[in-house]
Amino acid sequence: MAHIIVTGNEKGGSGKSTTAMHIATALARMGFRVGALDLDVRQRTFGRYVENRMAFCEREGITLPTPVYRELPNIDPATLGPNENINDHRLSEAMAGLDEESDFILIDCPGSHTRLSQVAHSLADTLVTPMNDSFIDFDLLARIEPNTNEVLGPSIYSEMVWQARQLRAQAGLKPIDWLVLRNRLGAQQMHNKRKVGEALEALAKRIGFRVSPGFSERVIFRELFPRGLTLLDLKDTGVEQMNISNVAARQELRDLLTALRLPGVTVSV
Repeated sequence: MAHIIVTGNEKGGSGKSTTAMHIATALARMGFRVGALDLDVRQRTFGRYVENRMAFCEREGITLPTPVYRELPNIDPATLGPNENINDHRLSEAMAGLDEESDFILIDCPGSHTRLSQVAHSLADTLVTPMNDSFIDFDLLARIEPNTNEVLGPSIYSEMVWQARQLRAQAGLKPIDWLVLRNRLGAQQMHNKRKVGEALEALAKRIGFRVSPGFSERVIFRELFPRGLTLLDLKDTGVEQMNISNVAARQELRDLLTALRLPGVTVSV
């Protein structure tokens, strides 16, 4: 069976789809068969990223390692059984096709709570939650006391992950490996960064996730999206010079792939 990686975060603007695309294409470059689903049926950022990549390759007459992207199929409501949820059926149909031909499946969830997202989290072998490195985004994971930054309790999103873990345990599946990425780690505001880090480490022990640095804020990410490219494509396409910032960003990606601890993966990109 394919190893399922879910990128989930109920706050927008955290770099979730960028993270999903870079993981998916990196695995494809290593020779793995990679499937991809975008459950954000309105924005479709991940889906459009893959489509931009395919269009770029066609225009330039080149081939780049690319995940196999599938749309959620349309389901005739008349074919549903009693009490059967149409979104559950759409996701099940899409997964059935990809699971047979993939080593890894990347599922990008919307930045909001939906039925599709809830079900996808219960399917996750690995859950990746990017967050901007601030107490504004920390609220995604837990409620804190405003004066002391003491963790008061898990957030609604953390409770959803806990419920997904319970469902997997009841089904006899292995636990979710949950990795929280600290994106946009800045060089400034060292005091605030330390406070966020301390709160994350305390919460990690309490509700069971691992913490890793993610991607820094870089202009290159905004420039790559329209062409469907990732950091690992720069040398092959020659569309961007490998300056110091881009080299550092590639190393951040290598560090992320190492932190994921995916089965059978030796980081070689």
